[in-house]
Amino acid sequence: MTMPTQLVLRALLEDPTREMYGLEICGAAGLPSGTIHPILARFEGIGWLESRWEDLDPSEEGRPRRRYYRLTPEGVERSRLALAQARTKVAELDSFRSRLAGRPI
Repeated sequence: MTMPTQLVLRALLEDPTREMYGLEICGAAGLPSGTIHPILARFEGIGWLESRWEDLDPSEEGRPRRRYYRLTPEGVERSRLALAQARTKVAELDSFRSRLAGRPI
């Protein structure tokens, strides 16, 4: 799991029942929009996310409509598990690197 993917999941898990629009997720994850939208599309495609377009008239609001995203119940569970596994893999890799650093090559 890439670091941007982990950052997006962490942002969404801060309050899993809250809907967030793209720029909110960008800010919470510290990533540019070009990075998060493919991640959001992938998670929506596998059922971890649901989205909806805001119901407003862009000309009245003076801005484009926003697309809101929220984790599904399955997405909350799987996101937490995926992040836990990612942390475990990083810890295992760090441990492996430490062991290699102590051995002569």
